[in-house]
Amino acid sequence: MLERTYLIKPSLDDTLPMIDYGKGIYLYDMEGKKYLDGASGAVTANIGHGVTEIIEAMQEQAKKISFVYRSQFTSEAAEKLAEKISALTPADLNWCFFVNSGSEAVETAMKMAIQYWQEKGIHTKTKVLSRWVSYHGITLGALSLSGHTGRRARFVPLLEDFPVMNPPYCYRCPYNLEAPSCGYLCAQELEQAIKRIGANHIAAFIAEPVIGAAGGAIAPPKDYFKTIKKICEANDILFIADEVMTGFGRTGSMLAMEQYGVIPDIVALGKGMGAGYAPIAAALASEKVIEPILAGTKVVMSGHTLSANPQSCAVSLAVLEYLEKNKIVSEVESKGDYLKNRLLKLKNDYSFIGDVRGKGLLLGIEFVEDATTKTPFSREALVTQKMISFAKEKGLLVYPAGAGIDGVNGDSIIISPPLTITKDELDDLLTLLKATFDAFTMELKSGGV
Repeated sequence: MLERTYLIKPSLDDTLPMIDYGKGIYLYDMEGKKYLDGASGAVTANIGHGVTEIIEAMQEQAKKISFVYRSQFTSEAAEKLAEKISALTPADLNWCFFVNSGSEAVETAMKMAIQYWQEKGIHTKTKVLSRWVSYHGITLGALSLSGHTGRRARFVPLLEDFPVMNPPYCYRCPYNLEAPSCGYLCAQELEQAIKRIGANHIAAFIAEPVIGAAGGAIAPPKDYFKTIKKICEANDILFIADEVMTGFGRTGSMLAMEQYGVIPDIVALGKGMGAGYAPIAAALASEKVIEPILAGTKVVMSGHTLSANPQSCAVSLAVLEYLEKNKIVSEVESKGDYLKNRLLKLKNDYSFIGDVRGKGLLLGIEFVEDATTKTPFSREALVTQKMISFAKEKGLLVYPAGAGIDGVNGDSIIISPPLTITKDELDDLLTLLKATFDAFTMELKSGGV
């Protein structure tokens, strides 16, 4: 037992269990307690823990070289990974810029979009618009794009005002309408924002296919993104998809945008790209975006010391090959449908479940005090934190998220187990989740909420 900690944790006075090891969808702490990883950590461990093939790839690369600086050398691992990503993603999304985190991927995507217009001789297009109830990263550029009021609050004087429109939050539609008869008015808000700001000032628009941390897996209706892309094209604005959470199979296809019939100009990737085995992310650009840069300065103005790190690239390549070899992505939709249908049944048993939503194995549950009026619990009730705590006590890890109301109020969790989870393991997850909800029900009855 440590006498004291020197580590800054998410909460400075947290006493967290000490992890020992992981295997498959399970984690084990130093006390021997077993946890079902129903969150894939932070929607990251897409192929589970302790996979032998990935460990072997780590060892093989480490024997060769673990670090080179990207302006001095390229590496076989980086070149092969870029080729693999080009092959796995649609259309002409062929150019990879490797970085270390999703926040860096978003910042690089934003810089690429602005530089694209500069290389074409247009220097007024410097804004990248986004939506409220969104999260794109914690660095200042990515946070400027994020419409997550809770995470923006401390740094507002340093941030740009990039969020301009409502999310596709059908459970609490601001227009009190239903898709598709609503005409996707929340998407049409982008057109209004463009008119107010001026298309000549806007380089790009960014959005998460499924809203994660800020909205508890808010998935838009079918043709929402077709409307968005049409508006972008009509106004000479690039479309950036933030697939840091959804990329590489989380929703049932390599990119979630494929399921909406839309091809972005730039994609931010991360999380599942390395599946937690190594820090790696990427900005993926189309031929259209790279063409003027290649014909101009030939330099994408971004980069980090560990960009295209060969050790991380080798790991990511092994992860993507593992996904392919085992045909994991092809089973995600059916697993997600099974899990979502079971969650919807639980909704009938617990009055505090307001909404079940999401896509594939990225599902969200929003909690409410009154399901009929959709009234949220008070912030003081700390419902999300209590749900996380009860679940952890039962041996289940789930992911905390905003509900999508305003970035401050409302409660939700994300259920996002490794894509390799089996049907029997899904049933185990559901049993633990039910035990969590039963514990919360007792808390309600005792007046503790």
